[in-house]
Amino acid sequence: MAGASLQTLLTDYLDYLEIERNRSVRTRVLYERYLREFLRFAEITDPTEITDGLVRNFRLALARSGRSKSTQSYYVIALRNFLRYLVRRDLPVLSPEKIELPKAIRPQIEVLAYGDLERLLAVPVRSDLRSARDRAILELFFSTGLRLAELCALDRYLDLGRGEFTVRGKGGKLRVVFLSERARQAIMDYLKRRSDADPALFVSLSRPGKILGRITPRAVERTVEARARAAGIPGRVHPHMLRHGFATDLLVNGADLRSVQELLGHANVSTTQIYTHLTNRELREIHQAFHGRRRKKSSE
Repeated sequence: MAGASLQTLLTDYLDYLEIERNRSVRTRVLYERYLREFLRFAEITDPTEITDGLVRNFRLALARSGRSKSTQSYYVIALRNFLRYLVRRDLPVLSPEKIELPKAIRPQIEVLAYGDLERLLAVPVRSDLRSARDRAILELFFSTGLRLAELCALDRYLDLGRGEFTVRGKGGKLRVVFLSERARQAIMDYLKRRSDADPALFVSLSRPGKILGRITPRAVERTVEARARAAGIPGRVHPHMLRHGFATDLLVNGADLRSVQELLGHANVSTTQIYTHLTNRELREIHQAFHGRRRKKSSE
């Protein structure tokens, strides 16, 4: 490792991410993009040339580029993790702890109103394979809170009788998800219409109904958008909104935060907490019941 060029070290690190850390190919691609942009900006050839001042200038360039705060954070996180890797390899580089992460900004969560969600799930469908597939996709999203990539990766040989199955999520972590009766019936109805041997649970279909192989994330996005339009729901509806709907429905009905964290597959409960401001339905009632009571009494 000693004397290796930065380009070689970067390739070694990306291999380490994929093989030893079990990160997805997509994560590898994103980290490579962030780190190569830093190296182009830095114009250095040796890791010891990475200085606090250089990192500060790079972050200033990112801020002036118009990128969002969250995107800027991804670059900083990738660089910190790369430096941690180099430290573990006993290279005399800048301490990653000297690079302070930007203050996290709580993301805006787009959630369907419950009435819209019910209308989406209740859209009438024809008795054909495409319609049965689309209904199964919607019911499965809302029943399990699956991520888009997780749903696309499912194979058809699930034990539907158990009403639960294991899914591999981010970082290769396994978790159990549960099927509502509506979701179970929708999947069974869809699979009864399949006459192919493709192992994928959900498949892409041509207009005549020919099976084209495992469904793609974009095809699922188009399906959700089309069903939302058919339900008369304004604005763009995307699959992650069904995951948000799953989480908020649980919290509104009394589920504790830790349980929802497990069901969503969040590594940290702080990620799950982004839903809490949407689910405390008692706050308005408390405000109306107790705010300004002295003023009301004085006017009586």
